[in-house]
Amino acid sequence: MKLKKIELENIRSYEQEVVEFSEGTTLLAGDIGSGKTSVLLGIEFALFGLQPGQKGTSLLRKSKDRGRVKLNFEVQGKEIEIERTLKKNKTVSQDYCAITIDNEKQEVSVTELKNKVLEILNYPKEFSKKQNLLYKFTVYTPQEEMKEIITQDSKSRINTLRHVFGIDKYKRILENTSIVLSKIREEKRHKEGQTSNLEEDKQILKNKQEELEQKKENLEEHKKNLETRKKEREEAEKEKEEISKKIEEKNRLNQEIEKTKIMVSNKQEKIADNKRTIKKLEEQINELKTIEFDESKISKNQEEISKLKENKKQLEDRRLEISSKVSSLNMKNDENNKIKEKLKHIEVCPTCLQNVNWDYKTNVLKKMDNNINQNTQEKEKLNNEKQRIIKQIEKIDQEISKLEKEIQDLQILKMKIQRIEEKEKQKNEIEENNKYLEKDIKMLDSHVQSLKSSILELQKYKNIFEEKEKKLKQTQEKEKSVEIKIAEVKREIEMYKQQIEDTKKRIEKTEEIKKQLNHLNNLLNWISANFVSVISHTERNVMIKLKKEFSRLFTKWFSMLVPETFDVRLDNEFTPIIEYQDYEIEYSYLSGGERTAVALAYRLALNQVINSLLSKIKTNDLVILDEPTDGFSESQLDKMRNVLEQLSVKQLVIVSHEQKIESFVENVIRFKKENGVSQKEMVKES
Repeated sequence: MKLKKIELENIRSYEQEVVEFSEGTTLLAGDIGSGKTSVLLGIEFALFGLQPGQKGTSLLRKSKDRGRVKLNFEVQGKEIEIERTLKKNKTVSQDYCAITIDNEKQEVSVTELKNKVLEILNYPKEFSKKQNLLYKFTVYTPQEEMKEIITQDSKSRINTLRHVFGIDKYKRILENTSIVLSKIREEKRHKEGQTSNLEEDKQILKNKQEELEQKKENLEEHKKNLETRKKEREEAEKEKEEISKKIEEKNRLNQEIEKTKIMVSNKQEKIADNKRTIKKLEEQINELKTIEFDESKISKNQEEISKLKENKKQLEDRRLEISSKVSSLNMKNDENNKIKEKLKHIEVCPTCLQNVNWDYKTNVLKKMDNNINQNTQEKEKLNNEKQRIIKQIEKIDQEISKLEKEIQDLQILKMKIQRIEEKEKQKNEIEENNKYLEKDIKMLDSHVQSLKSSILELQKYKNIFEEKEKKLKQTQEKEKSVEIKIAEVKREIEMYKQQIEDTKKRIEKTEEIKKQLNHLNNLLNWISANFVSVISHTERNVMIKLKKEFSRLFTKWFSMLVPETFDVRLDNEFTPIIEYQDYEIEYSYLSGGERTAVALAYRLALNQVINSLLSKIKTNDLVILDEPTDGFSESQLDKMRNVLEQLSVKQLVIVSHEQKIESFVENVIRFKKENGVSQKEMVKES
């Protein structure tokens, strides 16, 4: 990773500033409070955003509502730009995030941007939820935080270093293993409970199978019994069927008697109807014989009707003629009225084009009025005549209708007289029919008596039929009872089969659970006896190796900064041990420069160990040191040149107010603060 440029807008003491970085060593110089550390905080904010517990007010310039940081850097040839903004509402929060990779810009959320940065820097995924610890201990650690690590209790220090080294995964593995073991034991107890009834289920299965065989034997016995009952029922049905035929014969004879009686009754009713018809025919014949009929009267009436119709036709013609004349007079009056209306408005004659005087117009109008009056009088006479004709036509229609009615009545009477012989013939036929009907009735009465005699002989079979029916019912009940028993046994057999099948499945499932239980026991023994010890052993070896390398590097850097009279190393809890002439000196009893040397040596050793352990991270060629020489003597400051030369990183950024450091670096960026606003003063390249 190589820093290239950072733009600060309303960040801490900066209003608007751009800081560009070069390769090699760069010093951010200036008086205390000039804004040097703010640049480092801006870089950290751009990469990782606000950290848990960090307030936006610590970055946003006072009295400003918005702030912005834009950071440009390069990773393995890729040009990357990150932009973050702060916005003040009730609180100060992150407002906008964007990342541009090789000119392709994406607007993303705060979480998405952090994950992308971790991915670009190739930080292990487990560090996504560890704030930015790895960045702090590989790139930039404020000097005071490093001193806190050295002075904190050993347990907290070990946990912090485990966190940074990523070795806390072994502790998590052991903790998770403990949880897994607890779960396995719980699952084992659960499966032991599930398999506790296995032998009992096997015994139940054996008993059910024996009972099933007994049920099958019972079923065969019931089937044999059913065959016997069926034969008894079939014999009873046969006996009942034979008696039933006699009963059916008796019922048939009764039905035959009823039918015969109905036939007798119908014939008697027919005789009575015929007698009434004969009487009615005699009355009609006698009545018709008394009627006098004059056939010539029909011809006279027809001649009279013809004369009346001829007269009516002449009247109709006259009526039509009158209607035509009335229409003609109406048309004439209409024309005269139109001429009168036109004449009233004519001033010049359309023919001769001379003025028409009033006298001429008056004479013409009088002539027109006389014509209209004459036509109206003529029309009135014609209408009166038309009304008289209409009345005459109506009277003729009435006379014609009357005559036609008389003709119709005479013709009906003629037809009745002509049917006297027919009615007499009909009467004789009906009387003859009655004689045959009376003979049929006598014959049917004799047949009824014969049927009654036969029924009397069949009457004895009624009691026999009742006995056979009772016997059949008993055999059917016995057969039904056996069928019910067979059905019950079949249901029991099916139930036993289902129970046996369920028990087999339960045993199979329990056997499978037992296999799983054996696997859990083996797994439990393996984890407890082997896995836990392997993890613990691995963790110890890793910690020993790290402590050895860490201690070697710590000793190396410390020896470059302090007199050789001091012996330093790290104990098993990574606590710095400082000895002077075989006496151990506590950290708090060291001078300010010595304490700074311990912290700086610890910081540089930690950086190299992490970069070696996590060699694939993309920040191993960048180191940022914040006031690394605080409290150093002149001789210690001189030794910083050797330290910086041996760091051998591509980009080193140092924040210091010591002017002597300027001679050790390749680039200097100076800052100053005027009226509460920080700004870049100048850049010196050496």
